[in-house]
Amino acid sequence: MYVADRTWPELGEYVAEQSLAVVPLGSTEQHGPHLPLSTDHLIAESLARAATERTGHLCTPTIHIGVSPHHRQFHGTMWVDPPAFRSYIESLTRNLTYHGIDRVVYVNAHGGNTVHLREVGRRLRDDGEAYAIEWMWDESIPDLVNDIFEHNGPHGGPKETAMIMHIARELVREDQLDSARDGGVVSLADADPRKFGARTFYDAADNTENGVLGDQTDATPEKGREIFEAATDQLVHLLEWLDAQPFESLLPKPHVDPQPGSRR
Repeated sequence: MYVADRTWPELGEYVAEQSLAVVPLGSTEQHGPHLPLSTDHLIAESLARAATERTGHLCTPTIHIGVSPHHRQFHGTMWVDPPAFRSYIESLTRNLTYHGIDRVVYVNAHGGNTVHLREVGRRLRDDGEAYAIEWMWDESIPDLVNDIFEHNGPHGGPKETAMIMHIARELVREDQLDSARDGGVVSLADADPRKFGARTFYDAADNTENGVLGDQTDATPEKGREIFEAATDQLVHLLEWLDAQPFESLLPKPHVDPQPGSRR
């Protein structure tokens, strides 16, 4: 159920019986010469809408801009600073709790958002307001992704390319797949991202001239459909599991005995 397409009486019927919402999040940032800047938020929204159509749960509008300063050297990349992002997501989620939502799944397709979503989720859980967790699509099907693509690549690689080929093929510059591969870094090991155990890079441009990693020529719409359907299945399972949990079981466990001050 997509919230923006509903009337308020229809949503009243939902919150009278249900308490789970899905929030898709991504970014608007460079994804090489072959993929649109909308790649991450298109993937997040498509997966969230597909899963909630199957389960009947509430899906909010998509958050299009995330924490992406590490792509700032490339034209068109947009970002918000981490404190502003965390504040916005927390405020949005507290808004949902006002309407009766007490559990939220952040359907995330941008790695730069992950740690901040986890922090927001911890705050909400510690306050007893909501149980909010982050879900990253490729982390739900790691074995499948690694089996399908020889040189996967964490950004702008074949997994994201195949996904967009499936979701919106007209946005993929297929004549640029060779140049994306040849101008980027096919193997992450070749980017030399660490030295003596330290992360010596801060920006994507420190590792790759055209902003991408992996072999984009290995992507096909058929592979995109396979990983899209597999990830959607995983998200459906997560929503069904979370919906079935008693809210009290999702809150922080009590302090171990003896309780502080119990002997005073």
